[in-house]
Amino acid sequence: MSRRPVTLFTGQWADMPIEELAGKAGKWGYDGLELACWGDHFNVRHAVTDPGYVKRQRALLERQGLNVWAISNHLTGQAVCDVPLDHRHRDVLPPHVWGDGEPEGVRARAAAEMADTARAAAALGVTRVNGFTGSSIWYMLAGFPPVSAETIDAGYDDFVERWTPILDVFQSEGVVFGLEIHPAEIAYDYWTTERTLDAMKHPAFGINFDPSHLHWQQVDPVAFLEGHGDRVTHVHCKDATRRLNGRNGIIASHLPFGDPRRGWDFRTVGRGGIDWEEIMRALNRLGYDGPLSVEWEDVGLDRETAAPEALRFVRSVAAEASDRQFDAAFSTNR
Repeated sequence: MSRRPVTLFTGQWADMPIEELAGKAGKWGYDGLELACWGDHFNVRHAVTDPGYVKRQRALLERQGLNVWAISNHLTGQAVCDVPLDHRHRDVLPPHVWGDGEPEGVRARAAAEMADTARAAAALGVTRVNGFTGSSIWYMLAGFPPVSAETIDAGYDDFVERWTPILDVFQSEGVVFGLEIHPAEIAYDYWTTERTLDAMKHPAFGINFDPSHLHWQQVDPVAFLEGHGDRVTHVHCKDATRRLNGRNGIIASHLPFGDPRRGWDFRTVGRGGIDWEEIMRALNRLGYDGPLSVEWEDVGLDRETAAPEALRFVRSVAAEASDRQFDAAFSTNR
């Protein structure tokens, strides 16, 4: 058995009222929910202004036998550093964060909302917030027109400058922020994560480990854990598959998820190419005892079929390491 709770990330269920989703997750057997800060699942402004709000949200979960160990605010975090800011951000940000759309104003309001997210988490009684940071240099990834080393340095400096005051609030509230290593963020693979951790040494800054984003880039998730696992504060369980057939490429050709011409796609945990057995053994070696949070992003499998199946799979591979050597039974000195 695993002492680690298995939760369901609610981000891809935000169209469903939280009360309905909690009822389903409770019947499926989940230990809790990782609440997204959009839809009606968890409202940051309400949490920091109305003491009764967090009590009502907890009570709603408890009625279904559910707990909460983490909340996530990916959408707002993305706007803190992003360049450019455009209609894509307008479509996902809370209206009070987008405001008039003037870029520096949006970034400032997003930063304030992320600081409030730390306060909201503390009010709810959780110590983990997951999310994105955005990046002022991601759009330069192709390297043309040529990008100087000084420009990349400035991108990391911008990240540190904008996020340090936010993380100071996290630290004061006793909450950690887990950046989901992901394309479009300041850290998206092994080496950009190393550089990000070198730049941001803040004790409230950690990693939300989601191996699906590494797998399609052909980065070994276990090798990632061996290098950066001591900074992992939370784990997402989502799978991915690669279809590199000589025509398909890993940057996906502007094609929608599910299109067979893509070089990769997300899958329900256990249905892709990730070696979850080795990941769980690596997490055991690291002593990770936090949540294992199932995330559905599989357009080829209905989410209400995927969610209970994924729970069974995660529980099947998430057993703790043995607390004894197998040959200890041979010893006569017992």
